[in-house]
Amino acid sequence: MLKVGITGGIGSGKSVVCQVFKTLGIPVFSADDAAQYVMTHDAVLVQSIKQLLGDDSYKDGKPNRPHIAALVFQQPELLQQLNSLVHPATIAYGQQWMETQTTPYVIKEAAIFFESGSYKDMDVIVGIYAPKDVRLQRAMQRDGATEEKILQRMANQMDEAEKMRRCDYIITNDGNTAVLPQVLSLHKTLLEKALQH
Repeated sequence: MLKVGITGGIGSGKSVVCQVFKTLGIPVFSADDAAQYVMTHDAVLVQSIKQLLGDDSYKDGKPNRPHIAALVFQQPELLQQLNSLVHPATIAYGQQWMETQTTPYVIKEAAIFFESGSYKDMDVIVGIYAPKDVRLQRAMQRDGATEEKILQRMANQMDEAEKMRRCDYIITNDGNTAVLPQVLSLHKTLLEKALQH
């Protein structure tokens, strides 16, 4: 089974592209959703996060996202420590999930494949590209966050041009270019690649 990673900066539209793959019958593993899952259900991880960020980092048994974000996006070293706790748990959960799939290829969606080193576990990486101003607008609308907050989060991610250079394929999702034909064409390519895998 071919393992395909889908990545892109905040607001690039990874979820939209993944939704199209889902309608084509391809299972999609979302690293963000998985991280939320393990941060809620993995007792050892929950304890470690509370030790790192304090008991306020959880509310009603769930991660207190605004509180966590406020802490880690102000302090890069804290973000690094949090990631070093959450990433291994998320990656392990992803590997278990992949072993249960039976399609020719599966997709794992993550913003930080290259930053976390988990791109090494993938056979193919697909980048979702959108210009910075488009990504900024989308992320502000989606998260109801200020421009400053989104720019801060962008600054914590790898440079977009560098990220796209490292990808095997790129889908342009700039609001002007039709995404569907690009996904259908790539789907065909990936099915052929999966046969040779």
